[in-house]
Amino acid sequence: MNVLIAGGGTGGHINPALAIASIIKAHEPEAKFLFAGTPFGMEARLIPAAGYDFAPIKVKGFQRRITLKNIRRNIEAVGYLMTSSARSKEIINDFKPDIVIGTGGYVSGPIVRQAAKMKIPTAIHEQNAYPGVTTRILSKHVDKVMLTVREAMEYLDKNINYIVTGLPVRSELFDTNKSQARKKLGFDDSFTILSFGGSLGAGCINDTMAQVIKHTYDNKLKINHIHGYGGMGKDSFPEFMKKNNIPMKSQNMRVTEYINDMDICMSAADLVICRSGATTLAELEAMGKASILIPSPVVAGNHQFHNANVLAKAGAAVLIEQKDVKAQDMIKLAEDFCSHPEKIKEMSRHSYDLSIKDTSQRIWKVIDSLVVR
Repeated sequence: MNVLIAGGGTGGHINPALAIASIIKAHEPEAKFLFAGTPFGMEARLIPAAGYDFAPIKVKGFQRRITLKNIRRNIEAVGYLMTSSARSKEIINDFKPDIVIGTGGYVSGPIVRQAAKMKIPTAIHEQNAYPGVTTRILSKHVDKVMLTVREAMEYLDKNINYIVTGLPVRSELFDTNKSQARKKLGFDDSFTILSFGGSLGAGCINDTMAQVIKHTYDNKLKINHIHGYGGMGKDSFPEFMKKNNIPMKSQNMRVTEYINDMDICMSAADLVICRSGATTLAELEAMGKASILIPSPVVAGNHQFHNANVLAKAGAAVLIEQKDVKAQDMIKLAEDFCSHPEKIKEMSRHSYDLSIKDTSQRIWKVIDSLVVR
């Protein structure tokens, strides 16, 4: 089986693509893979690093805001658009795929659309509750649309052929239980908060959690805290900790730029405070974690708000828009959850109830049904 997967731009599109490849390999060990992506995106580095062949295709999205820089970008995007069909056809003809799968990002558009025109079986996977532009366009042309959550159907044509599969998550998340994870971190069994704003960090989350950590430390509260401040806080956050005489690492504190052992930290946590990207939320659900979600307000279609709203409506999370985040409110929430473990337990149950337990089987069933043997 030859499988061509197109997706990129962000980890939110690349990680599901890699996960889908792993699902296929589990059933078809001899399958051959080719990933298509832009040469200037994250995928150009991450896909070869994962051991897969990579076919570059130049595609860029159009910028709606009119600035001199964006005008230049749009002129460049038009140029790439004019060559994308020919390049897509070249990639497809050279590789001869049995199926073409898109996981989002602008690069999925020309590859999947060309494959559909050539009558090759096609499928796309949408990670977010608010589908991206590429998904909305391609959904009318592909053989099957795989959705992470049913709520995404509210924004798609009702006549498309879709299935809710969920979003595949990393198996290593389940290798360590809460007690084992806390022991590895050197923590006791106190209430544990995990907070982060992604690899780049988030100023709003950093500023807020700095005050939460200071309050916890100054008042000697029995709370363990893990915080990843990301690249955005690499200077300011350690400086804040030093200024307030708070150790970056202690028996109940671990503050680092990057969280490289997220599986351990997520397992240890009672409460997670973070953004609401699709992959993060799928992991929270799969692990049954209560959360306070602060959606990024600067993402396409405000999709993080829509993602977070699914959990909030189910009672699995507290949703706070960035404009409404206040350190004192976050301190009160953290103390309330710490004092009322039954609330955390109920939110955790609702979170786990949202997870789809057989995502891998659902995705494989779609692929297996489309490939002609």
